Amino acid sequence: MFLLEFIGQFLTLNDLAVLAMFLTFIFMLFRGIPVAYALVGVSLIFVLFAEIFLDPYRSNFRDIIDFDRIRLSYQRLGALSGRLFGNIVKNPVLVALPMFIFMGLMLDQSGVAQRMMHSMQKLFGGLKGGLSLTVMLIGIILAASTGVIGASVTLLGLMALPQMMNQNYSKPIATGTIASAGTLGILIPPSIMLVIMSDQLAISLGDLFMGALFPGLILGGLYIVFIVVYGVLNPSAMPAPEKTDEVGWDVVLDVLLAVVPPLFLILIVLGSIFAGFATPTEASGLGALGATCLAVVNGKLSFKVLKEVSRSTLNTSGYIVGIFLAANFFAFVLRRYGGDAIVQHLVGNAFESPYSTVMFILFIVFLLGFLLDWIEITIIIMPLMLPIILALDLAVPGFDAVRNPSVVWFAILVAVTLQTSFLTPPVGFALFYLKGVCPPGVTLGHIYQGIIPFVLLQLLGLGIVFYFPALATWLPAVAYGN
Repeated sequence: MFLLEFIGQFLTLNDLAVLAMFLTFIFMLFRGIPVAYALVGVSLIFVLFAEIFLDPYRSNFRDIIDFDRIRLSYQRLGALSGRLFGNIVKNPVLVALPMFIFMGLMLDQSGVAQRMMHSMQKLFGGLKGGLSLTVMLIGIILAASTGVIGASVTLLGLMALPQMMNQNYSKPIATGTIASAGTLGILIPPSIMLVIMSDQLAISLGDLFMGALFPGLILGGLYIVFIVVYGVLNPSAMPAPEKTDEVGWDVVLDVLLAVVPPLFLILIVLGSIFAGFATPTEASGLGALGATCLAVVNGKLSFKVLKEVSRSTLNTSGYIVGIFLAANFFAFVLRRYGGDAIVQHLVGNAFESPYSTVMFILFIVFLLGFLLDWIEITIIIMPLMLPIILALDLAVPGFDAVRNPSVVWFAILVAVTLQTSFLTPPVGFALFYLKGVCPPGVTLGHIYQGIIPFVLLQLLGLGIVFYFPALATWLPAVAYGN
């Protein structure tokens, strides 16, 4: 009892409840319990215990249990169900989620990527690091037409990794290139992560799509520069083939014919959004239809393919929505016991400089990326940090046409930071997707070693966007200004 009294002098009961929720959730994750089950389980435990035995507004330990006031608030539980199955499921922005997933999966089945790989390999294959350069360029094009990381990483791994091994590429640089190229789709629009961020931050999805375009291309450009420089400095890691065919205009034409269809699809989707002809939700439908047409033109569409793509779309959407609902349940209970106020007080008052506060938040997001998936981070952390960002004096001069420019800039910074969560162990999903298609002899250690320079490049890209906010706000400002 003395210990409880001592702790109660510094922490209120609500403070301890919030801290215990986080620690219990992390403990369940390390026990191997699926994320959605851990989120819902922890939330239910604390709802049942606190609502039945504790007064959630009590501030000390002296009256922990009051049997005269044991009650269960059906009104608050009813509000919770309305929040989960009303505001979230009926949100029109989230309708774009399965459409973009279908678009990406159908594009992977359409044969477009295989044709680009075959043609670009002829064009760049004779160069030192030519295969890595080919993979990165295809990754950038696929990123702008699909936001499904698992499909992109798996596809690039199946197409490129055996050829890289046959050409005696260094295993770390080969696996690092494929993993990093495949994850660009979560940042370069159309991105399913930006769709969820738009919902959580209550800002325009068009703003986020336009704001993420330049940072995504900069990140891809940094990867390409690294590959070229690394190939010059360490040619033995990315050797050129012994025999190469002469590159003529027919090869260039073949590359153009392979690249034009996906670029046209990107133009339809992003161009219709940027020009104001379609909402992001309507553009997602156009993208799904366009990817299906490409599969028809290439002779790849069949009932079996359509069934597999539809089933994968349902599974992926269900996985995301399941975690979405579970994370919102967790966030609802967390806020019920003052978790938002505690986090905002600790983070918002930690530094005098508003930009130091933003850097601290990004550092927290980076660390959480080692343990949590981007979905949980986006749904739980972003709403908690939004009031802090709105309260900071973050000036983005000259771009008043953007609604909430500081929030758009912050969202893009978090999106760039979350790129690292796909490559950092132990939760980096891109690493495990790639390991599943690796040929014998390529270990998880090779993959971990290979992603290190690309994670550092991601942090460099984050620093560039941090010091030049216009990279995230100029394009939306131009669109709305006109």
